[in-house]
Amino acid sequence: MTVPVLLDVDTGIDDAMAILFAVAHPDIDVLAITCVAGNTSLENVVNNTLRVLDTAGAPAIPVAAGAVRPLIEPPRSSHVHGSDGLGGVDLPATTRFPDARHAVDLLRDTLLAAAEPVTIIALAPQTNLALLLRQYPEVVPHIERILFMGGSASGGNATPVAEFNVWHDPEAAAIVIDSGAPCFMYGLDVFNQVTIDQADADALRSAPGASARLAGAMLYFQMADDVDGEADPDGYAGHIGDAGAVCALVDPGALRVEHRPVRVQLSGDGRGQTIVDRRQRAGEDANHGGATAAVAIDVALDVDAERYARLFLDTVALLP
Repeated sequence: MTVPVLLDVDTGIDDAMAILFAVAHPDIDVLAITCVAGNTSLENVVNNTLRVLDTAGAPAIPVAAGAVRPLIEPPRSSHVHGSDGLGGVDLPATTRFPDARHAVDLLRDTLLAAAEPVTIIALAPQTNLALLLRQYPEVVPHIERILFMGGSASGGNATPVAEFNVWHDPEAAAIVIDSGAPCFMYGLDVFNQVTIDQADADALRSAPGASARLAGAMLYFQMADDVDGEADPDGYAGHIGDAGAVCALVDPGALRVEHRPVRVQLSGDGRGQTIVDRRQRAGEDANHGGATAAVAIDVALDVDAERYARLFLDTVALLP
């Protein structure tokens, strides 16, 4: 039985790999994809998404443009993914057209029309989702859960303490976590661990299928921090990045997950930090009236990286 899914993306090198995986996996039914500015401009995100779907030979999945900037902050794109968001990888012009609806309306319409609650996989700043939940709170019962790539229970990458997707729009992430929809955080603690061996990436790059060749090219971009903090001198990183969050949907048993209170820091040097309370008992802040409200959500803290690497390779191999 397939799981109905909405993808919210800022495509992006690793978003591209996540889309390939989601389209290929037999247990995932991608109902629609919504786009938001983040890794690159909204125009690039939409175009990249459509071209990746072409490459994957995907069916006619609705794709809609959403927020061009965070709720409060000015527009700001990551430098990691290159000027076009795909590191300059040459893909043919798309033959698809985006849906005429705004992403928020496509999300609402799809959720309310679905025969069962839908899982939202958010691989980007959560601006679209925050707008959805503020404008149409009636959709919450139609959401199975929001599985988001973002945050960290340890250090950050955009700042010393904040992960990029949450840092890009902290208010949006806070709205989503506080919305009442069940949330699952796939953050940097696991994001940085899942890598593909260089030999496997090279095999993808020389494969006959266009999807495999695209995945192989994407794996050569160093978009995540190496676990040991050292960059590969050969220029290879092999991180599947956001695709790991989609792996979490179909193989949650490869993760160590804890249900922990989480809140998003909205001010000061820690702006954008996801503060994950991993204490086993109440601290002095609770005893003296200083505890800050947090919402308990599922947090991925460790992963069987080899298991997800194999899952990714086996799934992408199903594509043309």
